[in-house]
Amino acid sequence: MKNIVLLTGSSHPSLARRISESLGVELSRCNLGKFSNQESSVEIKDSVREKHVYIIQSGCGRVNDNVIELFILIQACRMGSAKRITVVTPLFPYSRQSERSQKKRLPQHQIGTEIMSSLLQTGETSPSLPQGAFAQSFMGMTSGEGGYRQWCARAGTLVANLLQAAGADHLIAMDLHDPQYQGFFHIPVDLIYAEPSIIQWIRSEVPNWRQAVVVSPDAGGAKRATSICNKLNLDFALIHKEDLANTESMGLVGEVEGRPAIILDDIIDSGSTVGLASEILKRHGATDIYAIAVHGVFSGPALEIIGRSPVTAVACTNTVPQEEFRRQCPKLKTIDIAPMLGEIIRRTFYGESVTQLFVHEEQT
Repeated sequence: MKNIVLLTGSSHPSLARRISESLGVELSRCNLGKFSNQESSVEIKDSVREKHVYIIQSGCGRVNDNVIELFILIQACRMGSAKRITVVTPLFPYSRQSERSQKKRLPQHQIGTEIMSSLLQTGETSPSLPQGAFAQSFMGMTSGEGGYRQWCARAGTLVANLLQAAGADHLIAMDLHDPQYQGFFHIPVDLIYAEPSIIQWIRSEVPNWRQAVVVSPDAGGAKRATSICNKLNLDFALIHKEDLANTESMGLVGEVEGRPAIILDDIIDSGSTVGLASEILKRHGATDIYAIAVHGVFSGPALEIIGRSPVTAVACTNTVPQEEFRRQCPKLKTIDIAPMLGEIIRRTFYGESVTQLFVHEEQT
């Protein structure tokens, strides 16, 4: 591949190296660091003049530093007369910060206290689920003084605008938490999906997967779960929240008794959703419980919650570095999406169809 340059930021160099190996293209030399006042320092060692540059930077780790570093990398390539700049963000930064989704997010210490206390209770056949103010907040209930509706900044929109202002010509992102962010870009956006890799993992790693039930932990993820159900010809179940103020009324729509259950979500952050969903499935007689997510962020007490939950295994793609997480929690498994990203980069470079990668072929 001629006239292509691969650059990586500080967020996920191991993924960039795997993409480089799958393409057979070496990563270009780039010095990344900090000045004494902690401002980001970027120095590209190889020429990018009249070349198509792909910058790989995921929205994980020290997110704010990595976002600023990404902007500087884009600007450095633009000033270096790059012909075209494509930003590859396996996990798009700030994509969860829409007005609605921010209201449902809680401080990590509150999540940890409530969930861990429920998992550590003794004297019952099954731990109880958290109640009260935490339950209301977890379900997205907010209230302001005097009935005032609380508003949140849409930081993801701001990041989209800044990427374009820095000089990006094209964006590749995987499984946006809020897909509507595509509409805030005035540049081409290729939204790709980890679904083919997830389907392959289910077939190879889940015993008796043909008898399994795919479970969406909330109504918002039903479309994602049913898509995989249809492709694998599996049954579907949904955890339904009947009463927002009382999680004991959370019901399961579907039958899982005596069958493996596969919880499917886009992001595992605090681990609270997986912890609650696995307890409900266990109470309803599921034999083995698997959790699969595209992005495994695992912040706060997430690994401890997962370790104490009834989940058999948790599989996440490597859009976020997983090595340290796997050392701390043996339940974690990794789905490698580097070959897929490499193929998508190759196709966009040569002007080939990306959609064709996600056309499912029925297998018996």
